[in-house]
Amino acid sequence: MEDGDAPIDIWKSRNSTSYYGCSERGLHFACTDFIDIFDVKWFISYLAKDVTVVKRVPEKVMRLMGKPPYTMRVPRKSEPEYYLDQVLPVLLRRRVLQLTKFDYRLANDLDEELQKLRCRVNYHALRFTKPIRNFGQKLVMRMRKMTRRFIAVHLRFEPDMLAFSGCYYGGGDKERYELGEIRKRWATLPELSPDEERTRGRCPLTPHEVGLMLRALGFKNDTYLYVASGEVYGGEKTLQPLKELFPNFYTKEIVAGDELKPFLPYSSRLAAIDYIVCDESDVFVTNNNGNMAKILAGSRRYMGHKRTIRPNAKRLSALFMARNKMDWDTFSRKVKSCQSGFMGEPEEMRPGRGEFHEFPSSCICKTPFNHSNFIDKYNNHTSGGNPTLPDSRYRYIHNISDLDEKSLQKV
Repeated sequence: MEDGDAPIDIWKSRNSTSYYGCSERGLHFACTDFIDIFDVKWFISYLAKDVTVVKRVPEKVMRLMGKPPYTMRVPRKSEPEYYLDQVLPVLLRRRVLQLTKFDYRLANDLDEELQKLRCRVNYHALRFTKPIRNFGQKLVMRMRKMTRRFIAVHLRFEPDMLAFSGCYYGGGDKERYELGEIRKRWATLPELSPDEERTRGRCPLTPHEVGLMLRALGFKNDTYLYVASGEVYGGEKTLQPLKELFPNFYTKEIVAGDELKPFLPYSSRLAAIDYIVCDESDVFVTNNNGNMAKILAGSRRYMGHKRTIRPNAKRLSALFMARNKMDWDTFSRKVKSCQSGFMGEPEEMRPGRGEFHEFPSSCICKTPFNHSNFIDKYNNHTSGGNPTLPDSRYRYIHNISDLDEKSLQKV
């Protein structure tokens, strides 16, 4: 791809060394308890000067309630005033209130201090448990031992994803029946036209299409690929074309081997491991702009602006359907044209536009001079392979005592 007459480095984002995350501490706001795959003690201690967080409701309050907590669902993208006017009176009256959904319950455009608090929560306070962090970093280091840099692809080609999308991938009556049965899980989903959904760019690319896009963008056959995915619809047959395009094909199952067994019963922990490897990759490729992909893209922008490629599915869909009618050079040129503005450049989205989780512009500062000093301050180390990026050990292990040098040498 070209910008004027200068070729763009497909591995690194232009001017990325001039951007970094900044979120100075500000106001104090209430927060609720949570515990699952995250380090709760770290979460509470990191936000101690911002909000008061408790691990559990005091027994005295629970006894006074005499029944399960009152539940309430907040509308999507609510303004802070909704919480003050609608939620707070209920909380004060009931003493305990359970909010039943959390994704996109806040508007994108908030007060600057609230936005910075968001970033402190998303990119600093939320930290995976020690076993997940250590295991994820072990996979990252194993990938680094094989290659200096690698691409991570969030493939998102699981049966439930395809069924939810309403798209069709050429599998005939068998595919229509299988995905149709899965789609029945969501009673409120409307009838969709697969052709119209593809034309609108709402269908995930197939693994083969992802591979073709990457090769057309300039990634060579010897590029190392880490694929983050659950069960791929169609199994090995679906993945084979991608593997032929990129023989250096790896997944957490391949990299970890039998060591992954303790995590296998827990899908959320497996997703967390994939998240860590994707976040540490040199290039991250999304295939469906879901919650995980958006928060990953936001994290990569905040933590030094590493390249995140989003397929422009709306334009690519027509190109893929016509690719047999053109030679490879023409196809490659058209793919690069389609992907203009979707290659993860620092300023491809205007501040305030897009989902905040994916484009946390309020928390990203620009400095043309002191980026390296900032990285040193926050990570205490600089990667030898790519001096603009922090070493992976320090990205998730904020307290280096969690993983000392001896344990790192054992990986």
